[in-house]
Amino acid sequence: MELTVARIGRAHGLRGEVALDLRTDDPEARLAPGTVLATDPASAGPLTVRSARTQSGRWLVTFEQSTDREAAEALRGVRLVVEADASDEEDAWYEHELAGLRAELTDGTVVGEVVGLEELPAHDVLVVRETTGERTLVPFVRAIVPVVDVPGGRVVLDPPGGLLARDADAAVIDRPDDPEDAAAGAQTSEGVEGEA
Repeated sequence: MELTVARIGRAHGLRGEVALDLRTDDPEARLAPGTVLATDPASAGPLTVRSARTQSGRWLVTFEQSTDREAAEALRGVRLVVEADASDEEDAWYEHELAGLRAELTDGTVVGEVVGLEELPAHDVLVVRETTGERTLVPFVRAIVPVVDVPGGRVVLDPPGGLLARDADAAVIDRPDDPEDAAAGAQTSEGVEGEA
């Protein structure tokens, strides 16, 4: 199975160096000079690491196939991938394992299907296609996704009110309780303006 090591970001400088958005906890080994990495899309690679370094907490890499800024910019958005065995970690899943899982609430109500995983700066989010067709982003944190049962084909969601499209009516909206109060407030404002 393919495991994403990093996503290539913008070019850094003029000599083909690129910034990486890492998806590995062992960048020193995965990005060692001489390492050949497959790519997604496959037409962009394979890429051979010429050099790798960190600057201000960011990983910067130069590939043998990228010798100038133009070549580096052409790699932007490409994923660096490796073949990996299934993870033995209890709370670790690969994106392809999550796609297709049934999304249900803690009471067993089916609300949709996981169609993907998006990597955001704060945390990853599950992309859920609800039974009504809406696409909803669900923060992939234990408080909201307490159960991931790949063998059982499901994830259990415990979302706050209004997170799912089906619960949009539960979202808190700041509005007056009584429509007559709202109308009275608008008349009072108009009256004040008229006196000035």
